[in-house]
Amino acid sequence: MNRRDFLNGVCAAALGPVLSSSAALAEAPAPLPDPQAMIDAARHLAASPYAPRPQVLNPPFAALTYDSYRGIRPRRGYAADLALGPHFMADLLPPGWLFRDPVNIDLPDHDTVFSAQLFDYDPRYFTPPPQAGVLPDMGFSGLRLRHQLNRPGIWDEVLVLQGASYFRALAKGTVYGLSARALALGTGGPEPEEFPVTRHIAVFDSGSSLQFGCLVDSPRCAAALIATLTPGDTTTMECSLHLFARTRIDDAGIAPLTSMFQHNDLGPAAVDDFRPAVHDSDVLVMDNGAGERLWRPLANPAQVQMSAFADTAPRGFGLMQMPVQFSHFRDQEGAYHRRPSAWVTPLGDWGAGAVTLLEIPTPNEFADNIVAFWRPRTALEPGEHRFAYRLDWCAPGPAALPAQDYPLLPLRSASGIEPNAAEGRLFVLDFTPASGTGDSADYTQAQLDFGSDAATQHITGAAFYPLREENGAWRASFVFTPPPDMTVAELRLRLRVPSGALLAPVWLHRWTRSHGGGV
Repeated sequence: MNRRDFLNGVCAAALGPVLSSSAALAEAPAPLPDPQAMIDAARHLAASPYAPRPQVLNPPFAALTYDSYRGIRPRRGYAADLALGPHFMADLLPPGWLFRDPVNIDLPDHDTVFSAQLFDYDPRYFTPPPQAGVLPDMGFSGLRLRHQLNRPGIWDEVLVLQGASYFRALAKGTVYGLSARALALGTGGPEPEEFPVTRHIAVFDSGSSLQFGCLVDSPRCAAALIATLTPGDTTTMECSLHLFARTRIDDAGIAPLTSMFQHNDLGPAAVDDFRPAVHDSDVLVMDNGAGERLWRPLANPAQVQMSAFADTAPRGFGLMQMPVQFSHFRDQEGAYHRRPSAWVTPLGDWGAGAVTLLEIPTPNEFADNIVAFWRPRTALEPGEHRFAYRLDWCAPGPAALPAQDYPLLPLRSASGIEPNAAEGRLFVLDFTPASGTGDSADYTQAQLDFGSDAATQHITGAAFYPLREENGAWRASFVFTPPPDMTVAELRLRLRVPSGALLAPVWLHRWTRSHGGGV
């Protein structure tokens, strides 16, 4: 099952994994009324060996398809539009199709025991519909929260928690794109990835913000993610992950973000598509502990690529969607120009580790092939560990980035075969004023610093000049001609003024050979 399978059905309410009656009732836990109760439950869970819940399906839910899953919808007043104070509503999402793990849900002042009558059934797929009392209590698959996000009186979706430990949220004016998880384990490693599963979701308090928690379980650990959700122009989640390791964990991913990148101008991509670009995110941005901002455009490589950006006390990182113009994508249905960015700000000192990026080849837009997370340098020993952070879901574009003093941003990265000798790759980086308005400053004396990496000796033709057709924009270009035996190279560009100060974030790119072995 690929990551995007979890997400394609999140917005569709559907029914599915039905436990046997005895198993469901035996495992129904007590309510978790507050954050400490959920943290204690995670600690208690980790003290015992991992025991996965059964996933026995009863007809008619044993063979649900994507369409029949969408044909089951929470019934208003029963499983939909459940008031959580004056500012939020909740929908209970029934299990099924890809969502086979039963989740217990606690909502203040609402009965949240599964019943077939909580849902409406499309007669094209369910004739007759399931009857009350016939099915056992199978739990739910997740929770959808609504808020008057865009217009008064319209209860828009703002957060969905569904599928393993995945969740995704919306800022004002955005549509669903990238997602986050409570925890990642073994991502990009030699063994199959371990996907922690949410067992219990509880809403604790609801005012202008909403506090909730997720109890997560996995073979190597249990955890409680406590979060406070505040919707708005930027939708903010104040998160605290309480992780209880059963065994030593040396491949944990903290604050993981998951996205999709198919192609854009940077290339090369073995994609035949009418759209000039298709992606939920196009760049990984990192503010490291040394005060630098790193700018790493994403790629759809020919082979799996894992990159680690070592750091101590990171200030933040995020998967960002920079283009905001429809013309960049030309996709009316996908609305990629409205997909949100997500930015992680550690709260407290996370110590030494690395922001880690996984890029997986994909032939289309249906597979989430990008993952970014923080991996601690020191293994997590058995016992309790805590990571606090703020997760901001932002509108696309550079305005979502935390303020920095750079006058320029490399908002467009492109490449293609060098047209003369056709032996190298021509890179073109377009820098735009960070202020978003025309900048009359003269940067003709700027210096292009490619560092001392092995790839530097294969770079020629470096230039930096103004773009006359775009007020305040500048272009850097260079040709990279790798020797025949080179298969990977790390490219790094620091754009400096003569005094040595940086004009823009540090631009990074991992060059690898294309699907056909070319440059």
